[in-house]
Amino acid sequence: MNTEFLNEKKEKAKKIYDTLKNIYNPYLKNQIIFNSDGFHHFQFSARRERNQEEQLLKFSLLPLAIDVIKNAGTLQEYRKKIITVGNKGKDGFTKTKEAQYWGFVAIVGKSQIKIKVIIRKVGDGNFTFWSVMPNLKLKGNQKLYTDDIEDG
Repeated sequence: MNTEFLNEKKEKAKKIYDTLKNIYNPYLKNQIIFNSDGFHHFQFSARRERNQEEQLLKFSLLPLAIDVIKNAGTLQEYRKKIITVGNKGKDGFTKTKEAQYWGFVAIVGKSQIKIKVIIRKVGDGNFTFWSVMPNLKLKGNQKLYTDDIEDG
């Protein structure tokens, strides 16, 4: 895959993402905020930059994630963990906060694919969009993304 193709899809996804300020989620009975953290997570995990195929997949699933958030009435996954926030202080320690994650799974889109959308809340902060991914294992050369991000 060439970088130009990836950048084109990234720009399309960014345009969609930037129009989303917040979306009401019926399960959490709250607005889900779309901030820069969620878009950054499309491109990077905690450990490394995602490969191009992973990034492209996440970009292409964004429109489907919007539908899942708007219609989620049942929770499939929940977890809590302590995460680091910010940089190390002068004392050498890094602050931590409790983060909660909610996972909503749905079969969506024209091709009826199963995806998982993750919503995150750090400390007493807002509910924010964190990630979207296929909720299945891909084998070999299978691909889940489409040519146009608007599809789905």
